[in-house]
Amino acid sequence: MIPVIFTTAGLPKAQQLDAWRGWFDTIFDVEVDDPQQGFSATSETWDFGGFGLTRIRAPKLRALRTTGLVRRNPVDHWGVAFGRQRTFGEGRQGTLDVPANTPFIASFGRPLVSQREADERLQLYLPRDAFPELSPVFEAAEGRPLGDQMGALLTEFIDLLVRSASAFADMNLENLQSAIRGMLLACVSPSADHSAIGAAPLAATRKEVVRRIVDLNLNNTALGPDFLCREAGMSRSQLYRLFENEGGVANYIQRRRLKRCFTELSKNAEGRSVAAIAEGLGFPDPSSFSRSFRREFGLAPRDVMHKRLSGAPVDAIVAKAQASEALNLHGLLRQIARD
Repeated sequence: MIPVIFTTAGLPKAQQLDAWRGWFDTIFDVEVDDPQQGFSATSETWDFGGFGLTRIRAPKLRALRTTGLVRRNPVDHWGVAFGRQRTFGEGRQGTLDVPANTPFIASFGRPLVSQREADERLQLYLPRDAFPELSPVFEAAEGRPLGDQMGALLTEFIDLLVRSASAFADMNLENLQSAIRGMLLACVSPSADHSAIGAAPLAATRKEVVRRIVDLNLNNTALGPDFLCREAGMSRSQLYRLFENEGGVANYIQRRRLKRCFTELSKNAEGRSVAAIAEGLGFPDPSSFSRSFRREFGLAPRDVMHKRLSGAPVDAIVAKAQASEALNLHGLLRQIARD
């Protein structure tokens, strides 16, 4: 799916702020400290045929949805947003103070003031009519930072949705809307019923959280179930359930380490030995490493290194090395469609 992109980057500085205000005309007004400094900003919006998703990169600003704007343009969507920087302002519940990377809920049917530093901001736009069951849940949570573990999962999910948006060209968007609905219910108002509705997107998001932790710690000798439970904030039983189809947590970590070894061997700009690369990624025994590597990729580690040195193509084995573990919402919705 191709987003609608609006940017002021190519305009003269004196025209940038007015152009940005024009883009949000009758929805939001925008105030800045010094309009003469220019306002280079970009908005990307994906229309998923029932809800919208926007990523905005903009300088420091103050966004206002005033009573006058509510009357002029009575759009009554819910917004679920988070920024990379802290957000201040005023809303229905009074003062708004939301930490970085923490989602919060706002209604466009009521006045709202939002202030932040230069930031990247992600926001879901959810029409009330398309998501009627969310209204009582959102009414109770409006303006409150969702700063618990479920809020963190919601942040990860929206991040994942942005990264996967291009995969939805031929997808069933009704399934995507169901996944969004389930995830929001499970994260904003946790309960047994809501967790059941959101089980698939919750599991996919939790797995993505663990994958990131694993990939950031492949050189860490402490990487294992205890480390992952502590860093991801989940129990052993939750962790094991997530990776039971991967042959277990230890097998998953080994496969990620093998893939990193493959990448290092196929690039290896520093000319390190196979043994040094393997040991740095948790494989101190060269013979055991070679056997595991050959089982995973059908080649010996030295074969990958020799192909790199000779300039021979390694596209086929690179594709095999990268084919699995590409977690995105395209795959998630295929799973939901089968359930």
